[in-house]
Amino acid sequence: MNKSTIIMRLERSFETFGIRSSSRGDHDLNPGMQPLGELREAAVLVPLVERPNGLTMMLTQRTDHLEHHPGQISFPGGHVEPDDGTAEMAALREAEEEVGLERKHVQIIGRLDQYITRTGFTITPVVGLVHPNYTIQPDEFEVAEVFEVPLSFLLDAKNHRRDSRVYKGTKREFYAMPYGDYYIWGATAGMIRNLYDVLMEPVE
Repeated sequence: MNKSTIIMRLERSFETFGIRSSSRGDHDLNPGMQPLGELREAAVLVPLVERPNGLTMMLTQRTDHLEHHPGQISFPGGHVEPDDGTAEMAALREAEEEVGLERKHVQIIGRLDQYITRTGFTITPVVGLVHPNYTIQPDEFEVAEVFEVPLSFLLDAKNHRRDSRVYKGTKREFYAMPYGDYYIWGATAGMIRNLYDVLMEPVE
C-alpha cells in the first residue's frame, strides 16, 4: 500500500467518523472492563518510514527497569503536557525526547481513534510519514531498542492473533502480532489493529 492511499483512507475515515473516543481500547476484547480512575490524556506517534522496498513502522522496546510496562513494545509517546497545545505536538515532542527523531523528518498525515487503556489513559495515535534519512538518539533510560517492521506484515490479518493472560484472577484478551523475537501486544497491537481497520476497509 502506497502513501497516497494511506493518506486518502485516513482522511476519509476522519471525515466520516471523527475521533470515536469510546470505540477503541482494552475493553474492545474485554466487555465490561473499565479504566482505573480518571482518564489522563496521552499521545503517541505512529511512524511510517518511507523505505525503497515499502513502508515500515518504527517501534521501540522499553527498557526492563521502567516502572510501567517494562520491556514492552510501544510507539514513541507519553503524556500530553499543557504547553503542547495538540496531540500532534505532544507526539512529536515525545518522539524527539524518547528516540531523538527530529520533527523536521515527520509529516503528520492523520489520527486514529483514541485508545482507552485500563490503566487510565486516553491515547491519541498520530500517524506520521518519516523521511528515511532520519537519525535517532534514543534515551538510554527509557528505550532499549528502536526497530522497524514492514507495514505489509502488520496489515496482513494472518499475522494478527488474539492471545490472553490471567491478570489478578481475571482472563484478559488482547491482540498480538509477534514479529521475529518481538512480541507486539496490548495497546500497541490494538492501535495497529485500528490502523489495519482504517486502511483495509473496503472502498465502496
